[in-house]
Amino acid sequence: MPTIKAISSTLDQLNHIILGKEHAIKLAFTCLLAKGHLLIEDLPGMGKTTLSHALANSLGLQYQRIQFTSDLLPGDLLGINIFDKNEGEFHFHSGPIFANVVLADEINRATPKTQSALLEAMEEGQVTTEGKTRELPSPFFVIATQNPSEQAGTYPLPESQLDRFMMRISLGYPSKKSEKQLLMGSSRRALLKNINATLNADTLQKIQALVGKVKCAESLIDYLYRLVEHSRVQPGITHGLSPRAAMALLHAAKSWALIEGRDHVIPDDIQAVFPSVAEHRISGGQHQTDNPVSQNILKSVDIF
Repeated sequence: MPTIKAISSTLDQLNHIILGKEHAIKLAFTCLLAKGHLLIEDLPGMGKTTLSHALANSLGLQYQRIQFTSDLLPGDLLGINIFDKNEGEFHFHSGPIFANVVLADEINRATPKTQSALLEAMEEGQVTTEGKTRELPSPFFVIATQNPSEQAGTYPLPESQLDRFMMRISLGYPSKKSEKQLLMGSSRRALLKNINATLNADTLQKIQALVGKVKCAESLIDYLYRLVEHSRVQPGITHGLSPRAAMALLHAAKSWALIEGRDHVIPDDIQAVFPSVAEHRISGGQHQTDNPVSQNILKSVDIF
């Protein structure tokens, strides 16, 4: 099938750039096929920005990279009205948010006011500036990177912002074999220039339409709901997963199933994406590597 070939080609290309992180890359691609926004959190130097660039280049869509800093203003993202003396009127100059793929690099280095400027864009696919609403291009994806909240100079993302990201992933340290291959090979940034667009807007939208047609049996819907319900009664969790999070989990599971070459969801699909969909929502944005809450929920809830 052309669809499966396009997915396989994209994943192969990404795995050639980011070594030894097949599972994280598959999760990232799952998120984008499910029309979600992706948050990549890790220590500096782990390849977050490189993966973001590789994803954007592979999609074959117009993209913009925005370096988030403490002095970045909402207008720097959305755009501003500038007065034209010759015409005697204001003209809107669009900001970098007006692209198909927006790479928000180190998003938590910007102030909460600037972070919140992304909320409407990520949820509604539009922005409102000075009383006028403007549609963003379609498709529209935000791929954001952030350093752990304990790093100096960061502003933790509020819960409302975190909830706009369908998935959060981390890359982590590479294996010994992968790091040796990395040291002996070419620069990953240099390899980005060789990436070919394995998808285009038309193909991407066709694949996304197929994701929506993937079937999920009622028994698995019940399993998914039990996972969500269990998150709401976990000790130490102030707020469990919302209905929006439940929908994100379903879409992500369907996308994972399609990448696996199936037209129906199985329990493995839900379990594969659950930590990335749930952890940043139920842990208040804190990255818990020792004892993730999402893993405890998976262990506590029976499939049938």
